[in-house]
Formats: sequence, structure tokens, C-alpha cells
Amino acid sequence: MLFNRYIYIFFSLFFIPLVSYTETVLTSTKGDRQISSTGDHSMISIRKANERGLGKRSWLTSHHTFSFANYYDPKHMGYKNLRVINEDIIQGGHGFDSHSHENMEIISYVIEGALQHKDSTGNETIIRPNEIQRMSAGSGVTHSEYNLAADKETHFYQIWITPKKRGTQPSYAQKSFAKELNKNKLTLVVSNTGREGSISIDQDVDIYVSRLKKGDLLEFKSRQNRHLWVQMVKGKMSVNGLEISAGDGLSTEGHHPLNFNSHEHSEFILFDLN
Repeated sequence: MLFNRYIYIFFSLFFIPLVSYTETVLTSTKGDRQISSTGDHSMISIRKANERGLGKRSWLTSHHTFSFANYYDPKHMGYKNLRVINEDIIQGGHGFDSHSHENMEIISYVIEGALQHKDSTGNETIIRPNEIQRMSAGSGVTHSEYNLAADKETHFYQIWITPKKRGTQPSYAQKSFAKELNKNKLTLVVSNTGREGSISIDQDVDIYVSRLKKGDLLEFKSRQNRHLWVQMVKGKMSVNGLEISAGDGLSTEGHHPLNFNSHEHSEFILFDLN
């Protein structure tokens, strides 16, 4: 009997944990960050909405996914060529006065309201929901952004991506993707070559926007040696079994598919980076 007991203890300590490790997906939590690792050494990390930096003025609320302005976190300086993701809410009748940028690809995506844009190259436009704006600052450009509606907020994402080349001629593009977003589960809105009707950008990056209904499923297969960032805009869903909701960001490295399962009407921006 004593010999059998020793055999049981030895088996429990060494063999059972080994079997459990090889058959399950390991998930750990570090603060608000979840990390999931599978047998193919892929990695998924979640940056929760409440981890982001906060910039606040009387007329502006800004959540910074990465270090920006007075918010500095050396662990979150960007992701590959993705340098800034700011979620901004501008009160009616206010906005950003004329200011300068250079050597940055700047993308604006309006969720609610409207944003008036003026720049030093002569562009004067209104950016509305369903539209993508890309401003290549290049050698230097000044611009302003305002919410002209007196009684409505403008809610938008401002995104910065570092370009391949510095000192290029500033350029501008804006396009509505309303038809595609209402029809497709996943729409390519920005790419290096401007393929499939997307807006071109001076960097090897594909940017997609997805709007899913409750219960919708979507699979995205990344290419070899690519890096993905998913920024949740609205709703709640699971990605490879991990729960994310509005404001959360999800990053992954490694060649494996992402499987989205929408728990309610959801919207997200997907960055496919080199």
C-alpha cells in the first residue's frame, strides 16, 4: 500500500501537470493586461480602456492608448509603426487651434458628430462618420480641427503612423466608405498601395474597419511576420476567447488567425503592421 501511494504522488506531481499544459491555452492576468499563449508560440495582449492615459480640458476629453503630450509611459510608446491612438471627445463650438506636424501619417475617423479641417496646403473639409481622412504631414503642415456644432459632441479617433520616408511633400485624402461598411463585415480603408479602393499611405500597413452585428463571426488570417493591433470602438466581443469591449486594444504577434465573436453590435479598427 505504501509503495502504491508513492507511485500516485510521483504521477500527480510530474505527469498530470504535463498533460494539462499541452492540452490547454494558458491565460494569465497582469493588472488589466491579459496574455494568451498557445502551442504555436503566438501571443495576444490586451490593453484595457482604463489603462490608457487621460488628457482633459474644459472642452476636450482624450484617452491616449500610447504615450502622448503629458501622458508618458515607457512601456507604451507605440506598437511597431503605430505611434498614436487617441480617442477624443470635443465639446460643441470648440476644437484644436492651428498647430504643426511633420513626418507623420495622420488618420482621423469620426464616430459621432463632425470635424471641420483646415490646413496650410489649402484643404478645407468636413469629416463625418463613415469617412476616413489621411493627412501626410511630410516636410511640414499646419492645420486646425473644430467641432462647429454648438450643441453636439464630436467623438473621433486620431491615429498617427510613422512614414517610410521623411521630408516628403505634404498630401491629403478623404473618402466615405459608408456603402462598404454597411455591406461588408471587414472593409480595407487604408493601405500602402491604395488597393481595393482604399486610401494610400506611406507605410507598409493595412487598416480595416469592421462593424459586426450581435452573433456575427469573423476570422482574420495574418500573413507571416506581421503584427496586428485591434482597437475596439463600440460594443463587446471575444477574440480567440478573450473578452474585449469599447476602448480596449488588443495586439498579437505570430502567424495565426484571429477569430472574432460579437456579443452585441460592435465596431473596431484593425491594423495589420509589418
